[in-house]
Amino acid sequence: MSEQVMFYKGLYKVKVVTESEGYWIVEALENFEDCSEGEAVTVKKGEQRIVPPDALFDKKTLLPLVKEHEYELNMEKKLKRMVAKDHGGSDV
Repeated sequence: MSEQVMFYKGLYKVKVVTESEGYWIVEALENFEDCSEGEAVTVKKGEQRIVPPDALFDKKTLLPLVKEHEYELNMEKKLKRMVAKDHGGSDV
């Protein structure tokens, strides 16, 4: 049995119980909120979870911010141009 301590999603301290190729079993070392099958669940200290290994980190970190998709940015620019045109303003 492993005693390796890692951080689930870079935020929550967990202990690795077993490692396999697809998923790892971890034990929560603190309470935290998680999502399971699309629903929010509270994971209590001592509970075990099956997680993908790429969700575990050696250090506590904040995940990088999600960047807006280029399509959304282009649509926002287009909308601003349309609004400016309808109101007789200058092109944005």
